[in-house]
This record gives sequence, C-alpha cells and structure tokens, in this order.
Amino acid sequence: MPNPEDVKATIKNYILEEFLPGEDPDELTDAVELMTMGILDSISVMQLVSFMEEKFDCSFDAHELSVDHMNTLEDITKLVCSKL
Repeated sequence: MPNPEDVKATIKNYILEEFLPGEDPDELTDAVELMTMGILDSISVMQLVSFMEEKFDCSFDAHELSVDHMNTLEDITKLVCSKL
C-alpha cells in the first residue's frame, strides 16, 4: 500500500501536468481549493478520477466526487487512501 505522501505526490504531479501546465509546483499546496477556485471542473474531475482508479486500482462512488471530497489535495489524498 503506498503511503499518503506518495499518493499525494502522484496526484499533484498529474494535476500539474494535465490542468496547470507551466505553473510553479510550489503554488499547488495542500490548501489550494481546486474545485471552488475553478481549477477542476466536472470534466477534469472525471479525468482525475479515471487516472486515480487506474493508478491506484480502486473505484469511487458518485457521491464522493463532490467538493466535500475533491476540493483540495489533502481531501483527494484522504479519499484515495480510504480506498486502499
């Protein structure tokens, strides 16, 4: 089972590559509100979920794809780790 820091780093790298190309990685902290700030919209959330399901061999329920579970790197990491 990967440790939470590895999970977070993998997710952060994916978000930076796919949704924030060219951005300073140091700017994407655990507290950045990805959904409420518009970095992740419904389509990008589905792309991210698809990546996480494949990368971590897990699945997510529809109710988990909300701002309550997917707004920050910390939220997303907790959600993924709860599935491992």
